Amino acid sequence: MNAYQQKWLDVLQGAGLKDWKIEAHGDDIHIDMPHVTDLKLIRDNLPATLGAISLDISLPHERLKFIFHNGYENFEYVLNPNAADLNKE
Repeated sequence: MNAYQQKWLDVLQGAGLKDWKIEAHGDDIHIDMPHVTDLKLIRDNLPATLGAISLDISLPHERLKFIFHNGYENFEYVLNPNAADLNKE
């Protein structure tokens, strides 16, 4: 685990998100939310939310994939994508 990933884990785990399980999974961060969580709402607000949080992280930015799951469906979001991420079709 790199320092950037660890900092994100610390920030997210410290946010007090009730019943959210946030943990490292390889080089990614896996977030299990309660099954009643509206993933569309999370997905729509995620870029702005992560952007605001990232202002408090002074470490060099690295590629980091977040995997969100609510028991029924999931989605992924890549922060600081690399060339391979940007060239996917």
